[in-house]
Amino acid sequence: MIRAFTLAVSAILIAGCMTQPPAPTVDRSTSPKPAAAVPGGPGYYTVKKGDTLYRIALEHGQDYKDVVTWNSIANPNSIKEGQVLRVTPPVAAVGEAVVAQPVVTMPAVESRPLDGPSSTASAAGTSQAASASGAKREPRGGKEPYSDEAYARLNRSGETAAKPLVVATAEVPASPKVEPKPEVKPEPKPESKPDPEPAAAAGPDDVAWQWPSSGKVILPFTEMGNKGIDIGGKPGDPVLAAADGKVVYVGTGIRGFGQLLIVKHNATFLSAYAHNRKMLVSEGQQVTRGQKIAEMGNTDSDIVKLHFEIRKQGKPIDPLVYLPRR
Repeated sequence: MIRAFTLAVSAILIAGCMTQPPAPTVDRSTSPKPAAAVPGGPGYYTVKKGDTLYRIALEHGQDYKDVVTWNSIANPNSIKEGQVLRVTPPVAAVGEAVVAQPVVTMPAVESRPLDGPSSTASAAGTSQAASASGAKREPRGGKEPYSDEAYARLNRSGETAAKPLVVATAEVPASPKVEPKPEVKPEPKPESKPDPEPAAAAGPDDVAWQWPSSGKVILPFTEMGNKGIDIGGKPGDPVLAAADGKVVYVGTGIRGFGQLLIVKHNATFLSAYAHNRKMLVSEGQQVTRGQKIAEMGNTDSDIVKLHFEIRKQGKPIDPLVYLPRR
């Protein structure tokens, strides 16, 4: 009876352990991804009523085609109020994979011990043995019986050995005296003036400007009003590129500028030429300073004039600051 009771209790305990829920587990196989940048901060622009993509690009010093690419815009003429546009080049995202370069290991350098003292000692021993083996053992002293002839012979040999050896030497003629030559002093060289320092190299954003027209300035630059200068002239007067660059816009998509032409000179500077009668270049074309790019006119203006602007990072700058004085 007791054994049956014990078996029943054991079965109940085992069943209770088996019915407990499994412990919660956390999947750590994937690492959390960094949060994406939220549009609307620096480098972005929110479209306002009356904006055009061409004006937005001009105001930020960019090529409108780049703005189209950065924002995947299908139709540049169709943007909506409140739309957020990227107006600066995108940068590499944080957390991008870094390609590891293989580590090149150099082969191990084999080290060999130098000859020890034992070899030196053995060499010294060999040298001593050689010296010992080559020691002279002659002549040896001889003995002969006493006689008058032997005594006389020894006396004669002694006299021969005692006589000094006389060596005849040839007379060496005395070398003639060399009179010292007078010291020649070098002529003093004219002092050399240091070379003038080379002119400082122009920076990557520096531009060599020239006037886009030979006419007179009829309206100057003002911070809150005219964002460039107006140059008077006659219909058809040549409009010249103020500096080397690439034509990034030709058209009438910006209200108040008429037929407008924009040249991008580098990552910093743009120049704009407005109210033209005729365009002589196309978008994407490279132009050089002084090249005729348009003819002066009065499109979207009440008088014939060239409205000329210089923009630095999209901000209008008084052109007279950069144009040569005349």
